[in-house]
Amino acid sequence: MQLKEQEAFPVSGWLALVLGLVGVGLGVAVAAGAIELDLANEARALIGVGVVVVSFLVLTGLKVVAPNEGRVLQLFGAYRGTVKTDGLRWVNPFYSGKTVSLRVRSFETAKLKVNDLDGNPIEIAAVVVWHIVDTALASFAVEDYLKFVQMQAESALRNLATHYPYDGHDDTSSLRGATDIVAQKLKEEILARVAQAGVQIQEARIAHLAYAPEIAHAMLQRQQATAIIAARSKIVEGAVGMVEHALALLSAKGVVQLDEERKAQMVSNLLVVLCGDRSTQPIVNAGTLY
Repeated sequence: MQLKEQEAFPVSGWLALVLGLVGVGLGVAVAAGAIELDLANEARALIGVGVVVVSFLVLTGLKVVAPNEGRVLQLFGAYRGTVKTDGLRWVNPFYSGKTVSLRVRSFETAKLKVNDLDGNPIEIAAVVVWHIVDTALASFAVEDYLKFVQMQAESALRNLATHYPYDGHDDTSSLRGATDIVAQKLKEEILARVAQAGVQIQEARIAHLAYAPEIAHAMLQRQQATAIIAARSKIVEGAVGMVEHALALLSAKGVVQLDEERKAQMVSNLLVVLCGDRSTQPIVNAGTLY
């Protein structure tokens, strides 16, 4: 049977503290009075000792609970609830307690070397923000919830990386391009793995993403070539538009009449000037049109 957290509601510890201290003082006084009478009244001495013992037992039931902290209570191995109310509290002195932090925590996974969807070796790491929502599961469902969360996060990250390419192709989601989608998928996958430990994942995002060193240079060259091709395409598209506009203006204003051969030559010259990556050196025609 799987355990579920149940909250315990202990009494205020201040009342137990006062009663315990008063009991210790009263018991000591009774026992001391019997000793002064040379143990003439043994029953009175035993009562005094018994009051002191009981008072000390009451004081051992005092527990200090900090904010955003839960104290898991057990009685002879059986789970008896979790105290989440902060302050000085008193519980059954025979209860054993284990403190579990409910604070928000974060960690960064190790840099993992995996293959993406295209088979390219990459390095990837993620930052995970989490906190405990069920102290019973965190304490009894897994051996060590800290190591469990870290190992499951790395396993989920490794699996996620194999389902996406490093760079997107044809508007497909990629590790580098669709960061929000990848982060949400990573969060859902980690949560599915650590829910059995009573853990809630608040956020999971990729913190490091790069090609593996052995292919990093080649991939950088490919990215540069892709960027150059994209830039050239934009330049050519703009140059064609400028040439069309220039020919239309010349024809509309009647500046010069060009036959098809001269138009082709003008287009060629303008494209060379507009698309070249270096400054052109014009040749000035000081003679006739031809």
